[in-house]
Amino acid sequence: MRTLAQAHALGRHVGSDRLIQAALDALLADVDSPSIPLLAGLGRREEHEARELFDRVADELGIGFEAPEDPTVAKWALAYWLADQVVEGSLDPARGADLIWAEVAMDLGYPDELQPVVQAAIQLADWDENWGIPLESLKEDARTAVRELVRRRPPA
Repeated sequence: MRTLAQAHALGRHVGSDRLIQAALDALLADVDSPSIPLLAGLGRREEHEARELFDRVADELGIGFEAPEDPTVAKWALAYWLADQVVEGSLDPARGADLIWAEVAMDLGYPDELQPVVQAAIQLADWDENWGIPLESLKEDARTAVRELVRRRPPA
């Protein structure tokens, strides 16, 4: 649930179905909050209520997250959040590198710190099976570039 709260705060789209599923998963894991059963019990016709209920659950659990107000700082926060998802294995390295390229690097004017990730994303986007380089090898290059980005993250 914390990851979904962060994703939404950083401008990522999180569908109502994912919010409801997170509440169901929380119930099964014995997470206690007055609003979790309400969110978990939403039907299709009530999906429009999911965001508000999820925000209430996040507040009740103390997992709310606010993105930085400065747009540049917020973009860097998104880059590091996406990179963390790749390192943790919850985001495919090709998808993560592509998102960092498209949603962060472009907006920040392609800073040097993101160049290895951007280069990996470009290679993955251009990859063709006739290259003789396995796709997994390029994904590993992206994973390495993202790990290095995380390693060099400035202290908060």
